Amino acid sequence: MSAQDSKLFVISGPSGAGKGTLVTRVRERRSNLGLTVSATTRAPRKGEVDGVNYFFLTREEFDRRVANGEFVEWAEVHGNCYGTLVSEVTSKLASGSSLILEIDVQGALQVKERFPEAVLIFIKPPSLEVLRERLVGRGTETPETIELRMANAADELALADRYDDVVVNDDLDRATDELVRVLDMHERI
Repeated sequence: MSAQDSKLFVISGPSGAGKGTLVTRVRERRSNLGLTVSATTRAPRKGEVDGVNYFFLTREEFDRRVANGEFVEWAEVHGNCYGTLVSEVTSKLASGSSLILEIDVQGALQVKERFPEAVLIFIKPPSLEVLRERLVGRGTETPETIELRMANAADELALADRYDDVVVNDDLDRATDELVRVLDMHERI
């Protein structure tokens, strides 16, 4: 695949919708899809590795990189900053790989402004009740954080119509198949 054939896919949706799990499963089937590593100011979760799961930055380092224009997109979400480095995107696309960015809704809309050819795919939970169950089931969030994420989810769901495609993650196997179908459809265009 040449650099001009590569596609930029942006996967986003509410926290707990299953974005990370779906992206991992899709990449097991489609090894040609590149993945960027996002930067964040949040603390690593158990088992996360710097440079693999995220680039873990101090707030000062993150702010310096923002000021230097080093991010394609960035946002403050749930009290932490997240962003995608320009260098991560441009190097992967230049190599001819199609690329998946797994980012929040605010960031997805920023990417679409900068890269109008990007394909935005929204991962939607089957219901807010299921979303809450997933967040609680993680065992990593305080009750206050869960409430904040639930409030943000309502706002994010309201923006789903700005996406090119929506995949409902009501069943992991079905949602994986649907996401692969959507990616295949856009790669043929």
